[in-house]
Amino acid sequence: MKRKLGFKRNMNGNSFLLMITILLFFIMYAAGMIIFNDKGFAKPQMFLNLFISNAGLLVIAMGQTIVMVTAGIDISVGSVTALVCMTVANQMENHGTSAYMAVIIALAVGLAYGLVQGFLVSYLEIQPFIVTLAGMFFGRGLTAMISTDMISIQNKTFLAWAKYKIYLPIGSYSKRGNFLPAYIYPTVIIAILIFIIIAFIMKYTKFGRSVYAVGGNEQSALMMGLNVKRTKLKAYILAGFLSGCGGFLFCLNSCSGFVEQAKGLEMDAISAAVIGGTLLSGGVGTPLGTLFGVLIKGTITSLITTQGTLSSWWSRIVLSALLCFFIVLQSVFAKMKKKK
Repeated sequence: MKRKLGFKRNMNGNSFLLMITILLFFIMYAAGMIIFNDKGFAKPQMFLNLFISNAGLLVIAMGQTIVMVTAGIDISVGSVTALVCMTVANQMENHGTSAYMAVIIALAVGLAYGLVQGFLVSYLEIQPFIVTLAGMFFGRGLTAMISTDMISIQNKTFLAWAKYKIYLPIGSYSKRGNFLPAYIYPTVIIAILIFIIIAFIMKYTKFGRSVYAVGGNEQSALMMGLNVKRTKLKAYILAGFLSGCGGFLFCLNSCSGFVEQAKGLEMDAISAAVIGGTLLSGGVGTPLGTLFGVLIKGTITSLITTQGTLSSWWSRIVLSALLCFFIVLQSVFAKMKKKK
């Protein structure tokens, strides 16, 4: 009897939202496989392309999830990505920096952002939206100061990383009967490894439990003896590190740096987290849900691209509609919880 009550309690709350997200992804992808089967949507490579195109977004969305669980937000991640891409491209092409050094630079930019913004939010208690809004403008401005022109990366080591394909034992057959193996890029492996690490941290470590406690109720967290300010600072530092890492993966995908790069990426990261069940009010959210949020975003884009006649802006329209839908669902469940 107790198990049934516990199951119902979980299903009425956050687990139910996660289930909706996962179910929605499978329904959308299955529909695409049926409708666009003749255009290759059912091929394994089409599914793997979701990870290839969104590897950087997945890593950045992991950081966004951590921050949102603390009841914060970070709208600077798109600008951080642009800054990382521009800095990396400029250092390699104009200053002869090695590709290995470029990785360190990218992570350092993200860490610096996370440290400064985390300090302002946690210790000076400035609203996260205001802090990260300033960070967004600062990042774009700094990117433009480095160069207003697009810098294409020609570094041989970097291009070798970007173009290296990892072939898998699955695939499809061409019209001539030749087997075409499916492939992924190293960016996908890195993104999946980071997802696994973050999922482990959030579920099984003291830091992860502290993040949920702080986001759920700061006063209760203080009474439990948790250092709320330090926890928030660590959350923003980790999110900044992931932004730097995700920005580098994004750069591997584009092999260039320019001012308008990754514009709107912050909204994609927030949307993925919310669609994945992360509450805007904090205290609730899982990396698994965010993963499926990213896959839903990628599926919408793939469906519209495969259809061929619709404008690419339709992906934004559909994503915003889904975002509103999940926000309404969150509100309904929050009111039901309060009544109980």
